Amino acid sequence: MPETLAQSIKTEARRLGFALAGITTPDPPPHWSVFENWLDMGRHGQMAYLADERARAHRLDPRLILPECRSILVLGVRYPNPALTQHPSPAGGEEGVRGKHGRVAAYAWSADYHLVLPERLRALSAFAETHVGHSIHSHWYTDSGPLLERELAQRAGLGWIGKNTILIHPYIGSYFLLAEILLGVDLEPDPPFEADRCGACRRCIEACPTQCILPDRTLDARRCISYLTIELKGEIPLDLRERMGQWVFGCDICQMVCPWNRFAAASGDPAFAPRPGVPRPDLIAELRLNPQDFNRKFKDSPIQRAKRRGYLRNVAIALGNVRDPAAIPALREALRDLEPLVRASSAWAIEHIRTRIRSNP
Repeated sequence: MPETLAQSIKTEARRLGFALAGITTPDPPPHWSVFENWLDMGRHGQMAYLADERARAHRLDPRLILPECRSILVLGVRYPNPALTQHPSPAGGEEGVRGKHGRVAAYAWSADYHLVLPERLRALSAFAETHVGHSIHSHWYTDSGPLLERELAQRAGLGWIGKNTILIHPYIGSYFLLAEILLGVDLEPDPPFEADRCGACRRCIEACPTQCILPDRTLDARRCISYLTIELKGEIPLDLRERMGQWVFGCDICQMVCPWNRFAAASGDPAFAPRPGVPRPDLIAELRLNPQDFNRKFKDSPIQRAKRRGYLRNVAIALGNVRDPAAIPALREALRDLEPLVRASSAWAIEHIRTRIRSNP
């Protein structure tokens, strides 16, 4: 029996490197009220783009993005499993990474997926057009558009949304990036993934250093280490700095403790192989990066999103949390940085280290 168009597209998606592929409809998301309530509670923090009225309308009805949309292809591509690659403790402090080294979320170890995936999405859209023999209206996103992509992925049969708010696939865990193609063609939708396989497990909730995971499968972004190190543009709240441990960009803790990630392979898609020095950056060397060095080191990297001032803010706080007096000379140098945010964080780190010295003479 010949493959259907949907089957052919999924086969091509796997050839292009997508580990997951499923199809759903552009119907409104059934849990829309949960998202709206989350926004109304202000739990999105400074991510104002999420609460924009136009973006809200598009998330409710993807046809406002592409009026011709009749199907949505949801795709997943794997990135490295940090628990099997680095063997760190899931905790956020010194025990996780020895010495004065920072920690970076595994999805950011290599090239920015916003730069890698569009070529594949374009190729997959062209494949669909070739297969049907005429042009097809399409539009694609890689975590950059107004879609509730995890909800779409669950409806497309790719997994369930865990208590940590992340999509989990029963065979490959949660270390994968999502992308979507809105297509102006009818494709048979996959059955949604209805089962909740988290059960009574609370490991992610209990392991989160900032206790940002909420009971309703949402999180308070204002307390999430990923938000604090990437999206927050100002100073980190004082009560959360020590809880950040040595994370300087993103956080993987709630995924590292998830039992379903025992099934995740150590390596992901080759395009996301770790760059040298990125998974465990030398904190003192990072603090001394000037703007040119920062741009050169992190060219085409997700870390660019934090900008130098945000990244060095995170690095200074991580050094404060290591609490090694050997870091003080580098932190003193950073007190002369042109960026007020870097100076303020370095001053905090110096005092944090000195507090330990005074308490352990």
